[in-house]
Amino acid sequence: MQLLSVRQPWAWAIARGRKPVENRGWAPSYRGRLAIYASMRVDLLAAEEPLLWFTGWDPDDPVAAIGGIVAVVTLADVCSAAMSGETCDCGEWARPDAYHWRLTDARPLARPVVSVGHDGHMADVIPVRTIGQPAGHADQAALWDPGPAVVAEVTAAAHLA
Repeated sequence: MQLLSVRQPWAWAIARGRKPVENRGWAPSYRGRLAIYASMRVDLLAAEEPLLWFTGWDPDDPVAAIGGIVAVVTLADVCSAAMSGETCDCGEWARPDAYHWRLTDARPLARPVVSVGHDGHMADVIPVRTIGQPAGHADQAALWDPGPAVVAEVTAAAHLA
C-alpha cells in the first residue's frame, strides 16, 4: 500500500467516492491500494468549485478531518492523454494538462488514522526531504511508503484483510 497526500475538501470527495479522478503533474508506475492522507493544508479556493457543491460536502463528516488517513482507494489506472493535448473520457473531474489518476473502490475509514508528534507511528511516512524544496519536488514525492504499523492499522480500519 502506498500513501497519497491530498488537501481537504478533495480528500473527503475521494474518500466518499465522489471524485474518481485525482489530477497530478506526474504519473506513478504504481497501481493498487492507495491510502488517502488528508494533509494539514486546506484548499481555501475549493468553496468556489461547482463540482464540490454537488458532492454534498459535509465539513462535520469524520472523513473531512485533516492530518490523517481518511480512506483507502484503488489506483486503477493513470490517463496521460491530456498531457499531450488529446481528449479522454476521464469525466468532469479531469483537468487539462494533468495526469488523471483513476481511483476506484473508495473505502472511507470510520475514523481517521491520525498520529502527531515525532515519535508517532506516522513519523516514518512524512518525507522530510520535501521540506524546504520547491513545490515541484514535493509533488514528485507525493506517494509515500508507510511503515508496517500504519499499513496494519489502515488495513484493519478499511476491512481489507
